Amino acid sequence: MQHKVLYRPSFALAHVQLEANEQIRTESGAMVGMSPNLSLEAKMEGGLLSALGRAVLAGESMFQSTYTAQGGPGEILLAPSTPGDIMVIELSNQSFMVQGGSWLAGSTSLKIETKFAGMGALIGGEGAFMVRVSGSGTLLVSSYGAIHKVVLDEGETYVVDSGHIVAFDANVRFELSRAAKGLLNTMTSGEGIVCRYTGPGEIYLQTRNLRAFVQSITPMLPSRR
Repeated sequence: MQHKVLYRPSFALAHVQLEANEQIRTESGAMVGMSPNLSLEAKMEGGLLSALGRAVLAGESMFQSTYTAQGGPGEILLAPSTPGDIMVIELSNQSFMVQGGSWLAGSTSLKIETKFAGMGALIGGEGAFMVRVSGSGTLLVSSYGAIHKVVLDEGETYVVDSGHIVAFDANVRFELSRAAKGLLNTMTSGEGIVCRYTGPGEIYLQTRNLRAFVQSITPMLPSRR
């Protein structure tokens, strides 16, 4: 599988080239365009319970699409539903945790599961469940805004606003806490709950927060009388 990301970071588009009989699994609705020799099969990966877990708990689609290049090589164009970036992560017998809604596509060799991220994530206004992607292969994740990569050394800690995380190495330890000391500082700072990540490993952040954007424009929307 060969790939490149175009038009980043605001309106990123993934261009993926497949060899004959090669496959790629994508989020439902991610396809922008493709060669006519690519066949499509949409199904509930992992069965009904697993699909329900992804949809209800992690905010992903129940159905995932598998594209296969038949009779020769082909290409497919993929894009997320919101303006933002796409990052390609090459996994080598490892696991990554991906925020709900950020998994875009990946090799069919990768295992995808829904994992509990802790009640702190739910209290912080984010999803309490994340997508765990494991194995060896190519993983594509998407963001709202650009993607910023942070590499942590052993024992190094980094603090991230809970609405800006896209994905992180499953080896990275994380805990949720208040951004400021004291209830008053927490309420007036506008930050609320943050995630503290401790390395070693990689974390990927998005430069914009979709939930914060929605909250900022909601007062401007016309209301029903």
